[in-house]
Amino acid sequence: MDDILLRTENLGKDYRLGPQTVHALRDVSISVRRGEFVAVMGPSGSGKSTFMNLLGCLDRPTTGHYFLDGRDVSQLSRDELARTRNRKIGFVFQSFNLLPRTTALDNAALPMTYGDYPRRERRDRAREVLADVGLADRTHHVPAQLSGGQQQRVAIARALITRPALLLADEPTGAIDTRTGLEIMALFQRLNRDGLTIVLVTHEPDIAEFAQRVLHFRDGRLMDDRLAASPPLAEDVLASMPEEGGAEA
Repeated sequence: MDDILLRTENLGKDYRLGPQTVHALRDVSISVRRGEFVAVMGPSGSGKSTFMNLLGCLDRPTTGHYFLDGRDVSQLSRDELARTRNRKIGFVFQSFNLLPRTTALDNAALPMTYGDYPRRERRDRAREVLADVGLADRTHHVPAQLSGGQQQRVAIARALITRPALLLADEPTGAIDTRTGLEIMALFQRLNRDGLTIVLVTHEPDIAEFAQRVLHFRDGRLMDDRLAASPPLAEDVLASMPEEGGAEA
């Protein structure tokens, strides 16, 4: 099996704003190996969100190519992009995006409702991924009955349910407190050790430091691609923190 999970060649994205053309992303060429944990950083307007949208098959590039799991997905139709997203990619967002009147079990099972999966298989798999993220005892709770960290864990379970090749996380710690954010990063590191490829967008350097590799964008260009010699373990950082004042995750 090819060791490269995703590869971009001179990837670019332009947007038309009236008579002007905005070059949101320019000539980005990278490769990410299976099992890597990559953080993407940059100021607002740097191109990192555009880059994430292209990696997530939420948009098509204006120029260049994007290969995911050996397939050029650059110019797929909208329906083909949707199928690729559902089968190959899991998404985690800052705002959780859970259905408010729906249990953790059914929220986690949601992506499988778009495929031809029997109801029992969907629910069994949802229980499995909720247990993987430490929520085996919260399956019948609705979001209002869960802490912010628990809601993000449900969102991570939902992202994992189709066994994606790639997990994309967009500011996943932005809406939770510091301790809970570290617990989420410890979970990401554990999933990565188990072989999951993760690409995470963040504004926070202290979150990016838990990744194995950091990409820095500015003005639509990839300015720096740096490997971390030895990323800290989030669980070790947690162990060194005082217990008081932390929110339940």
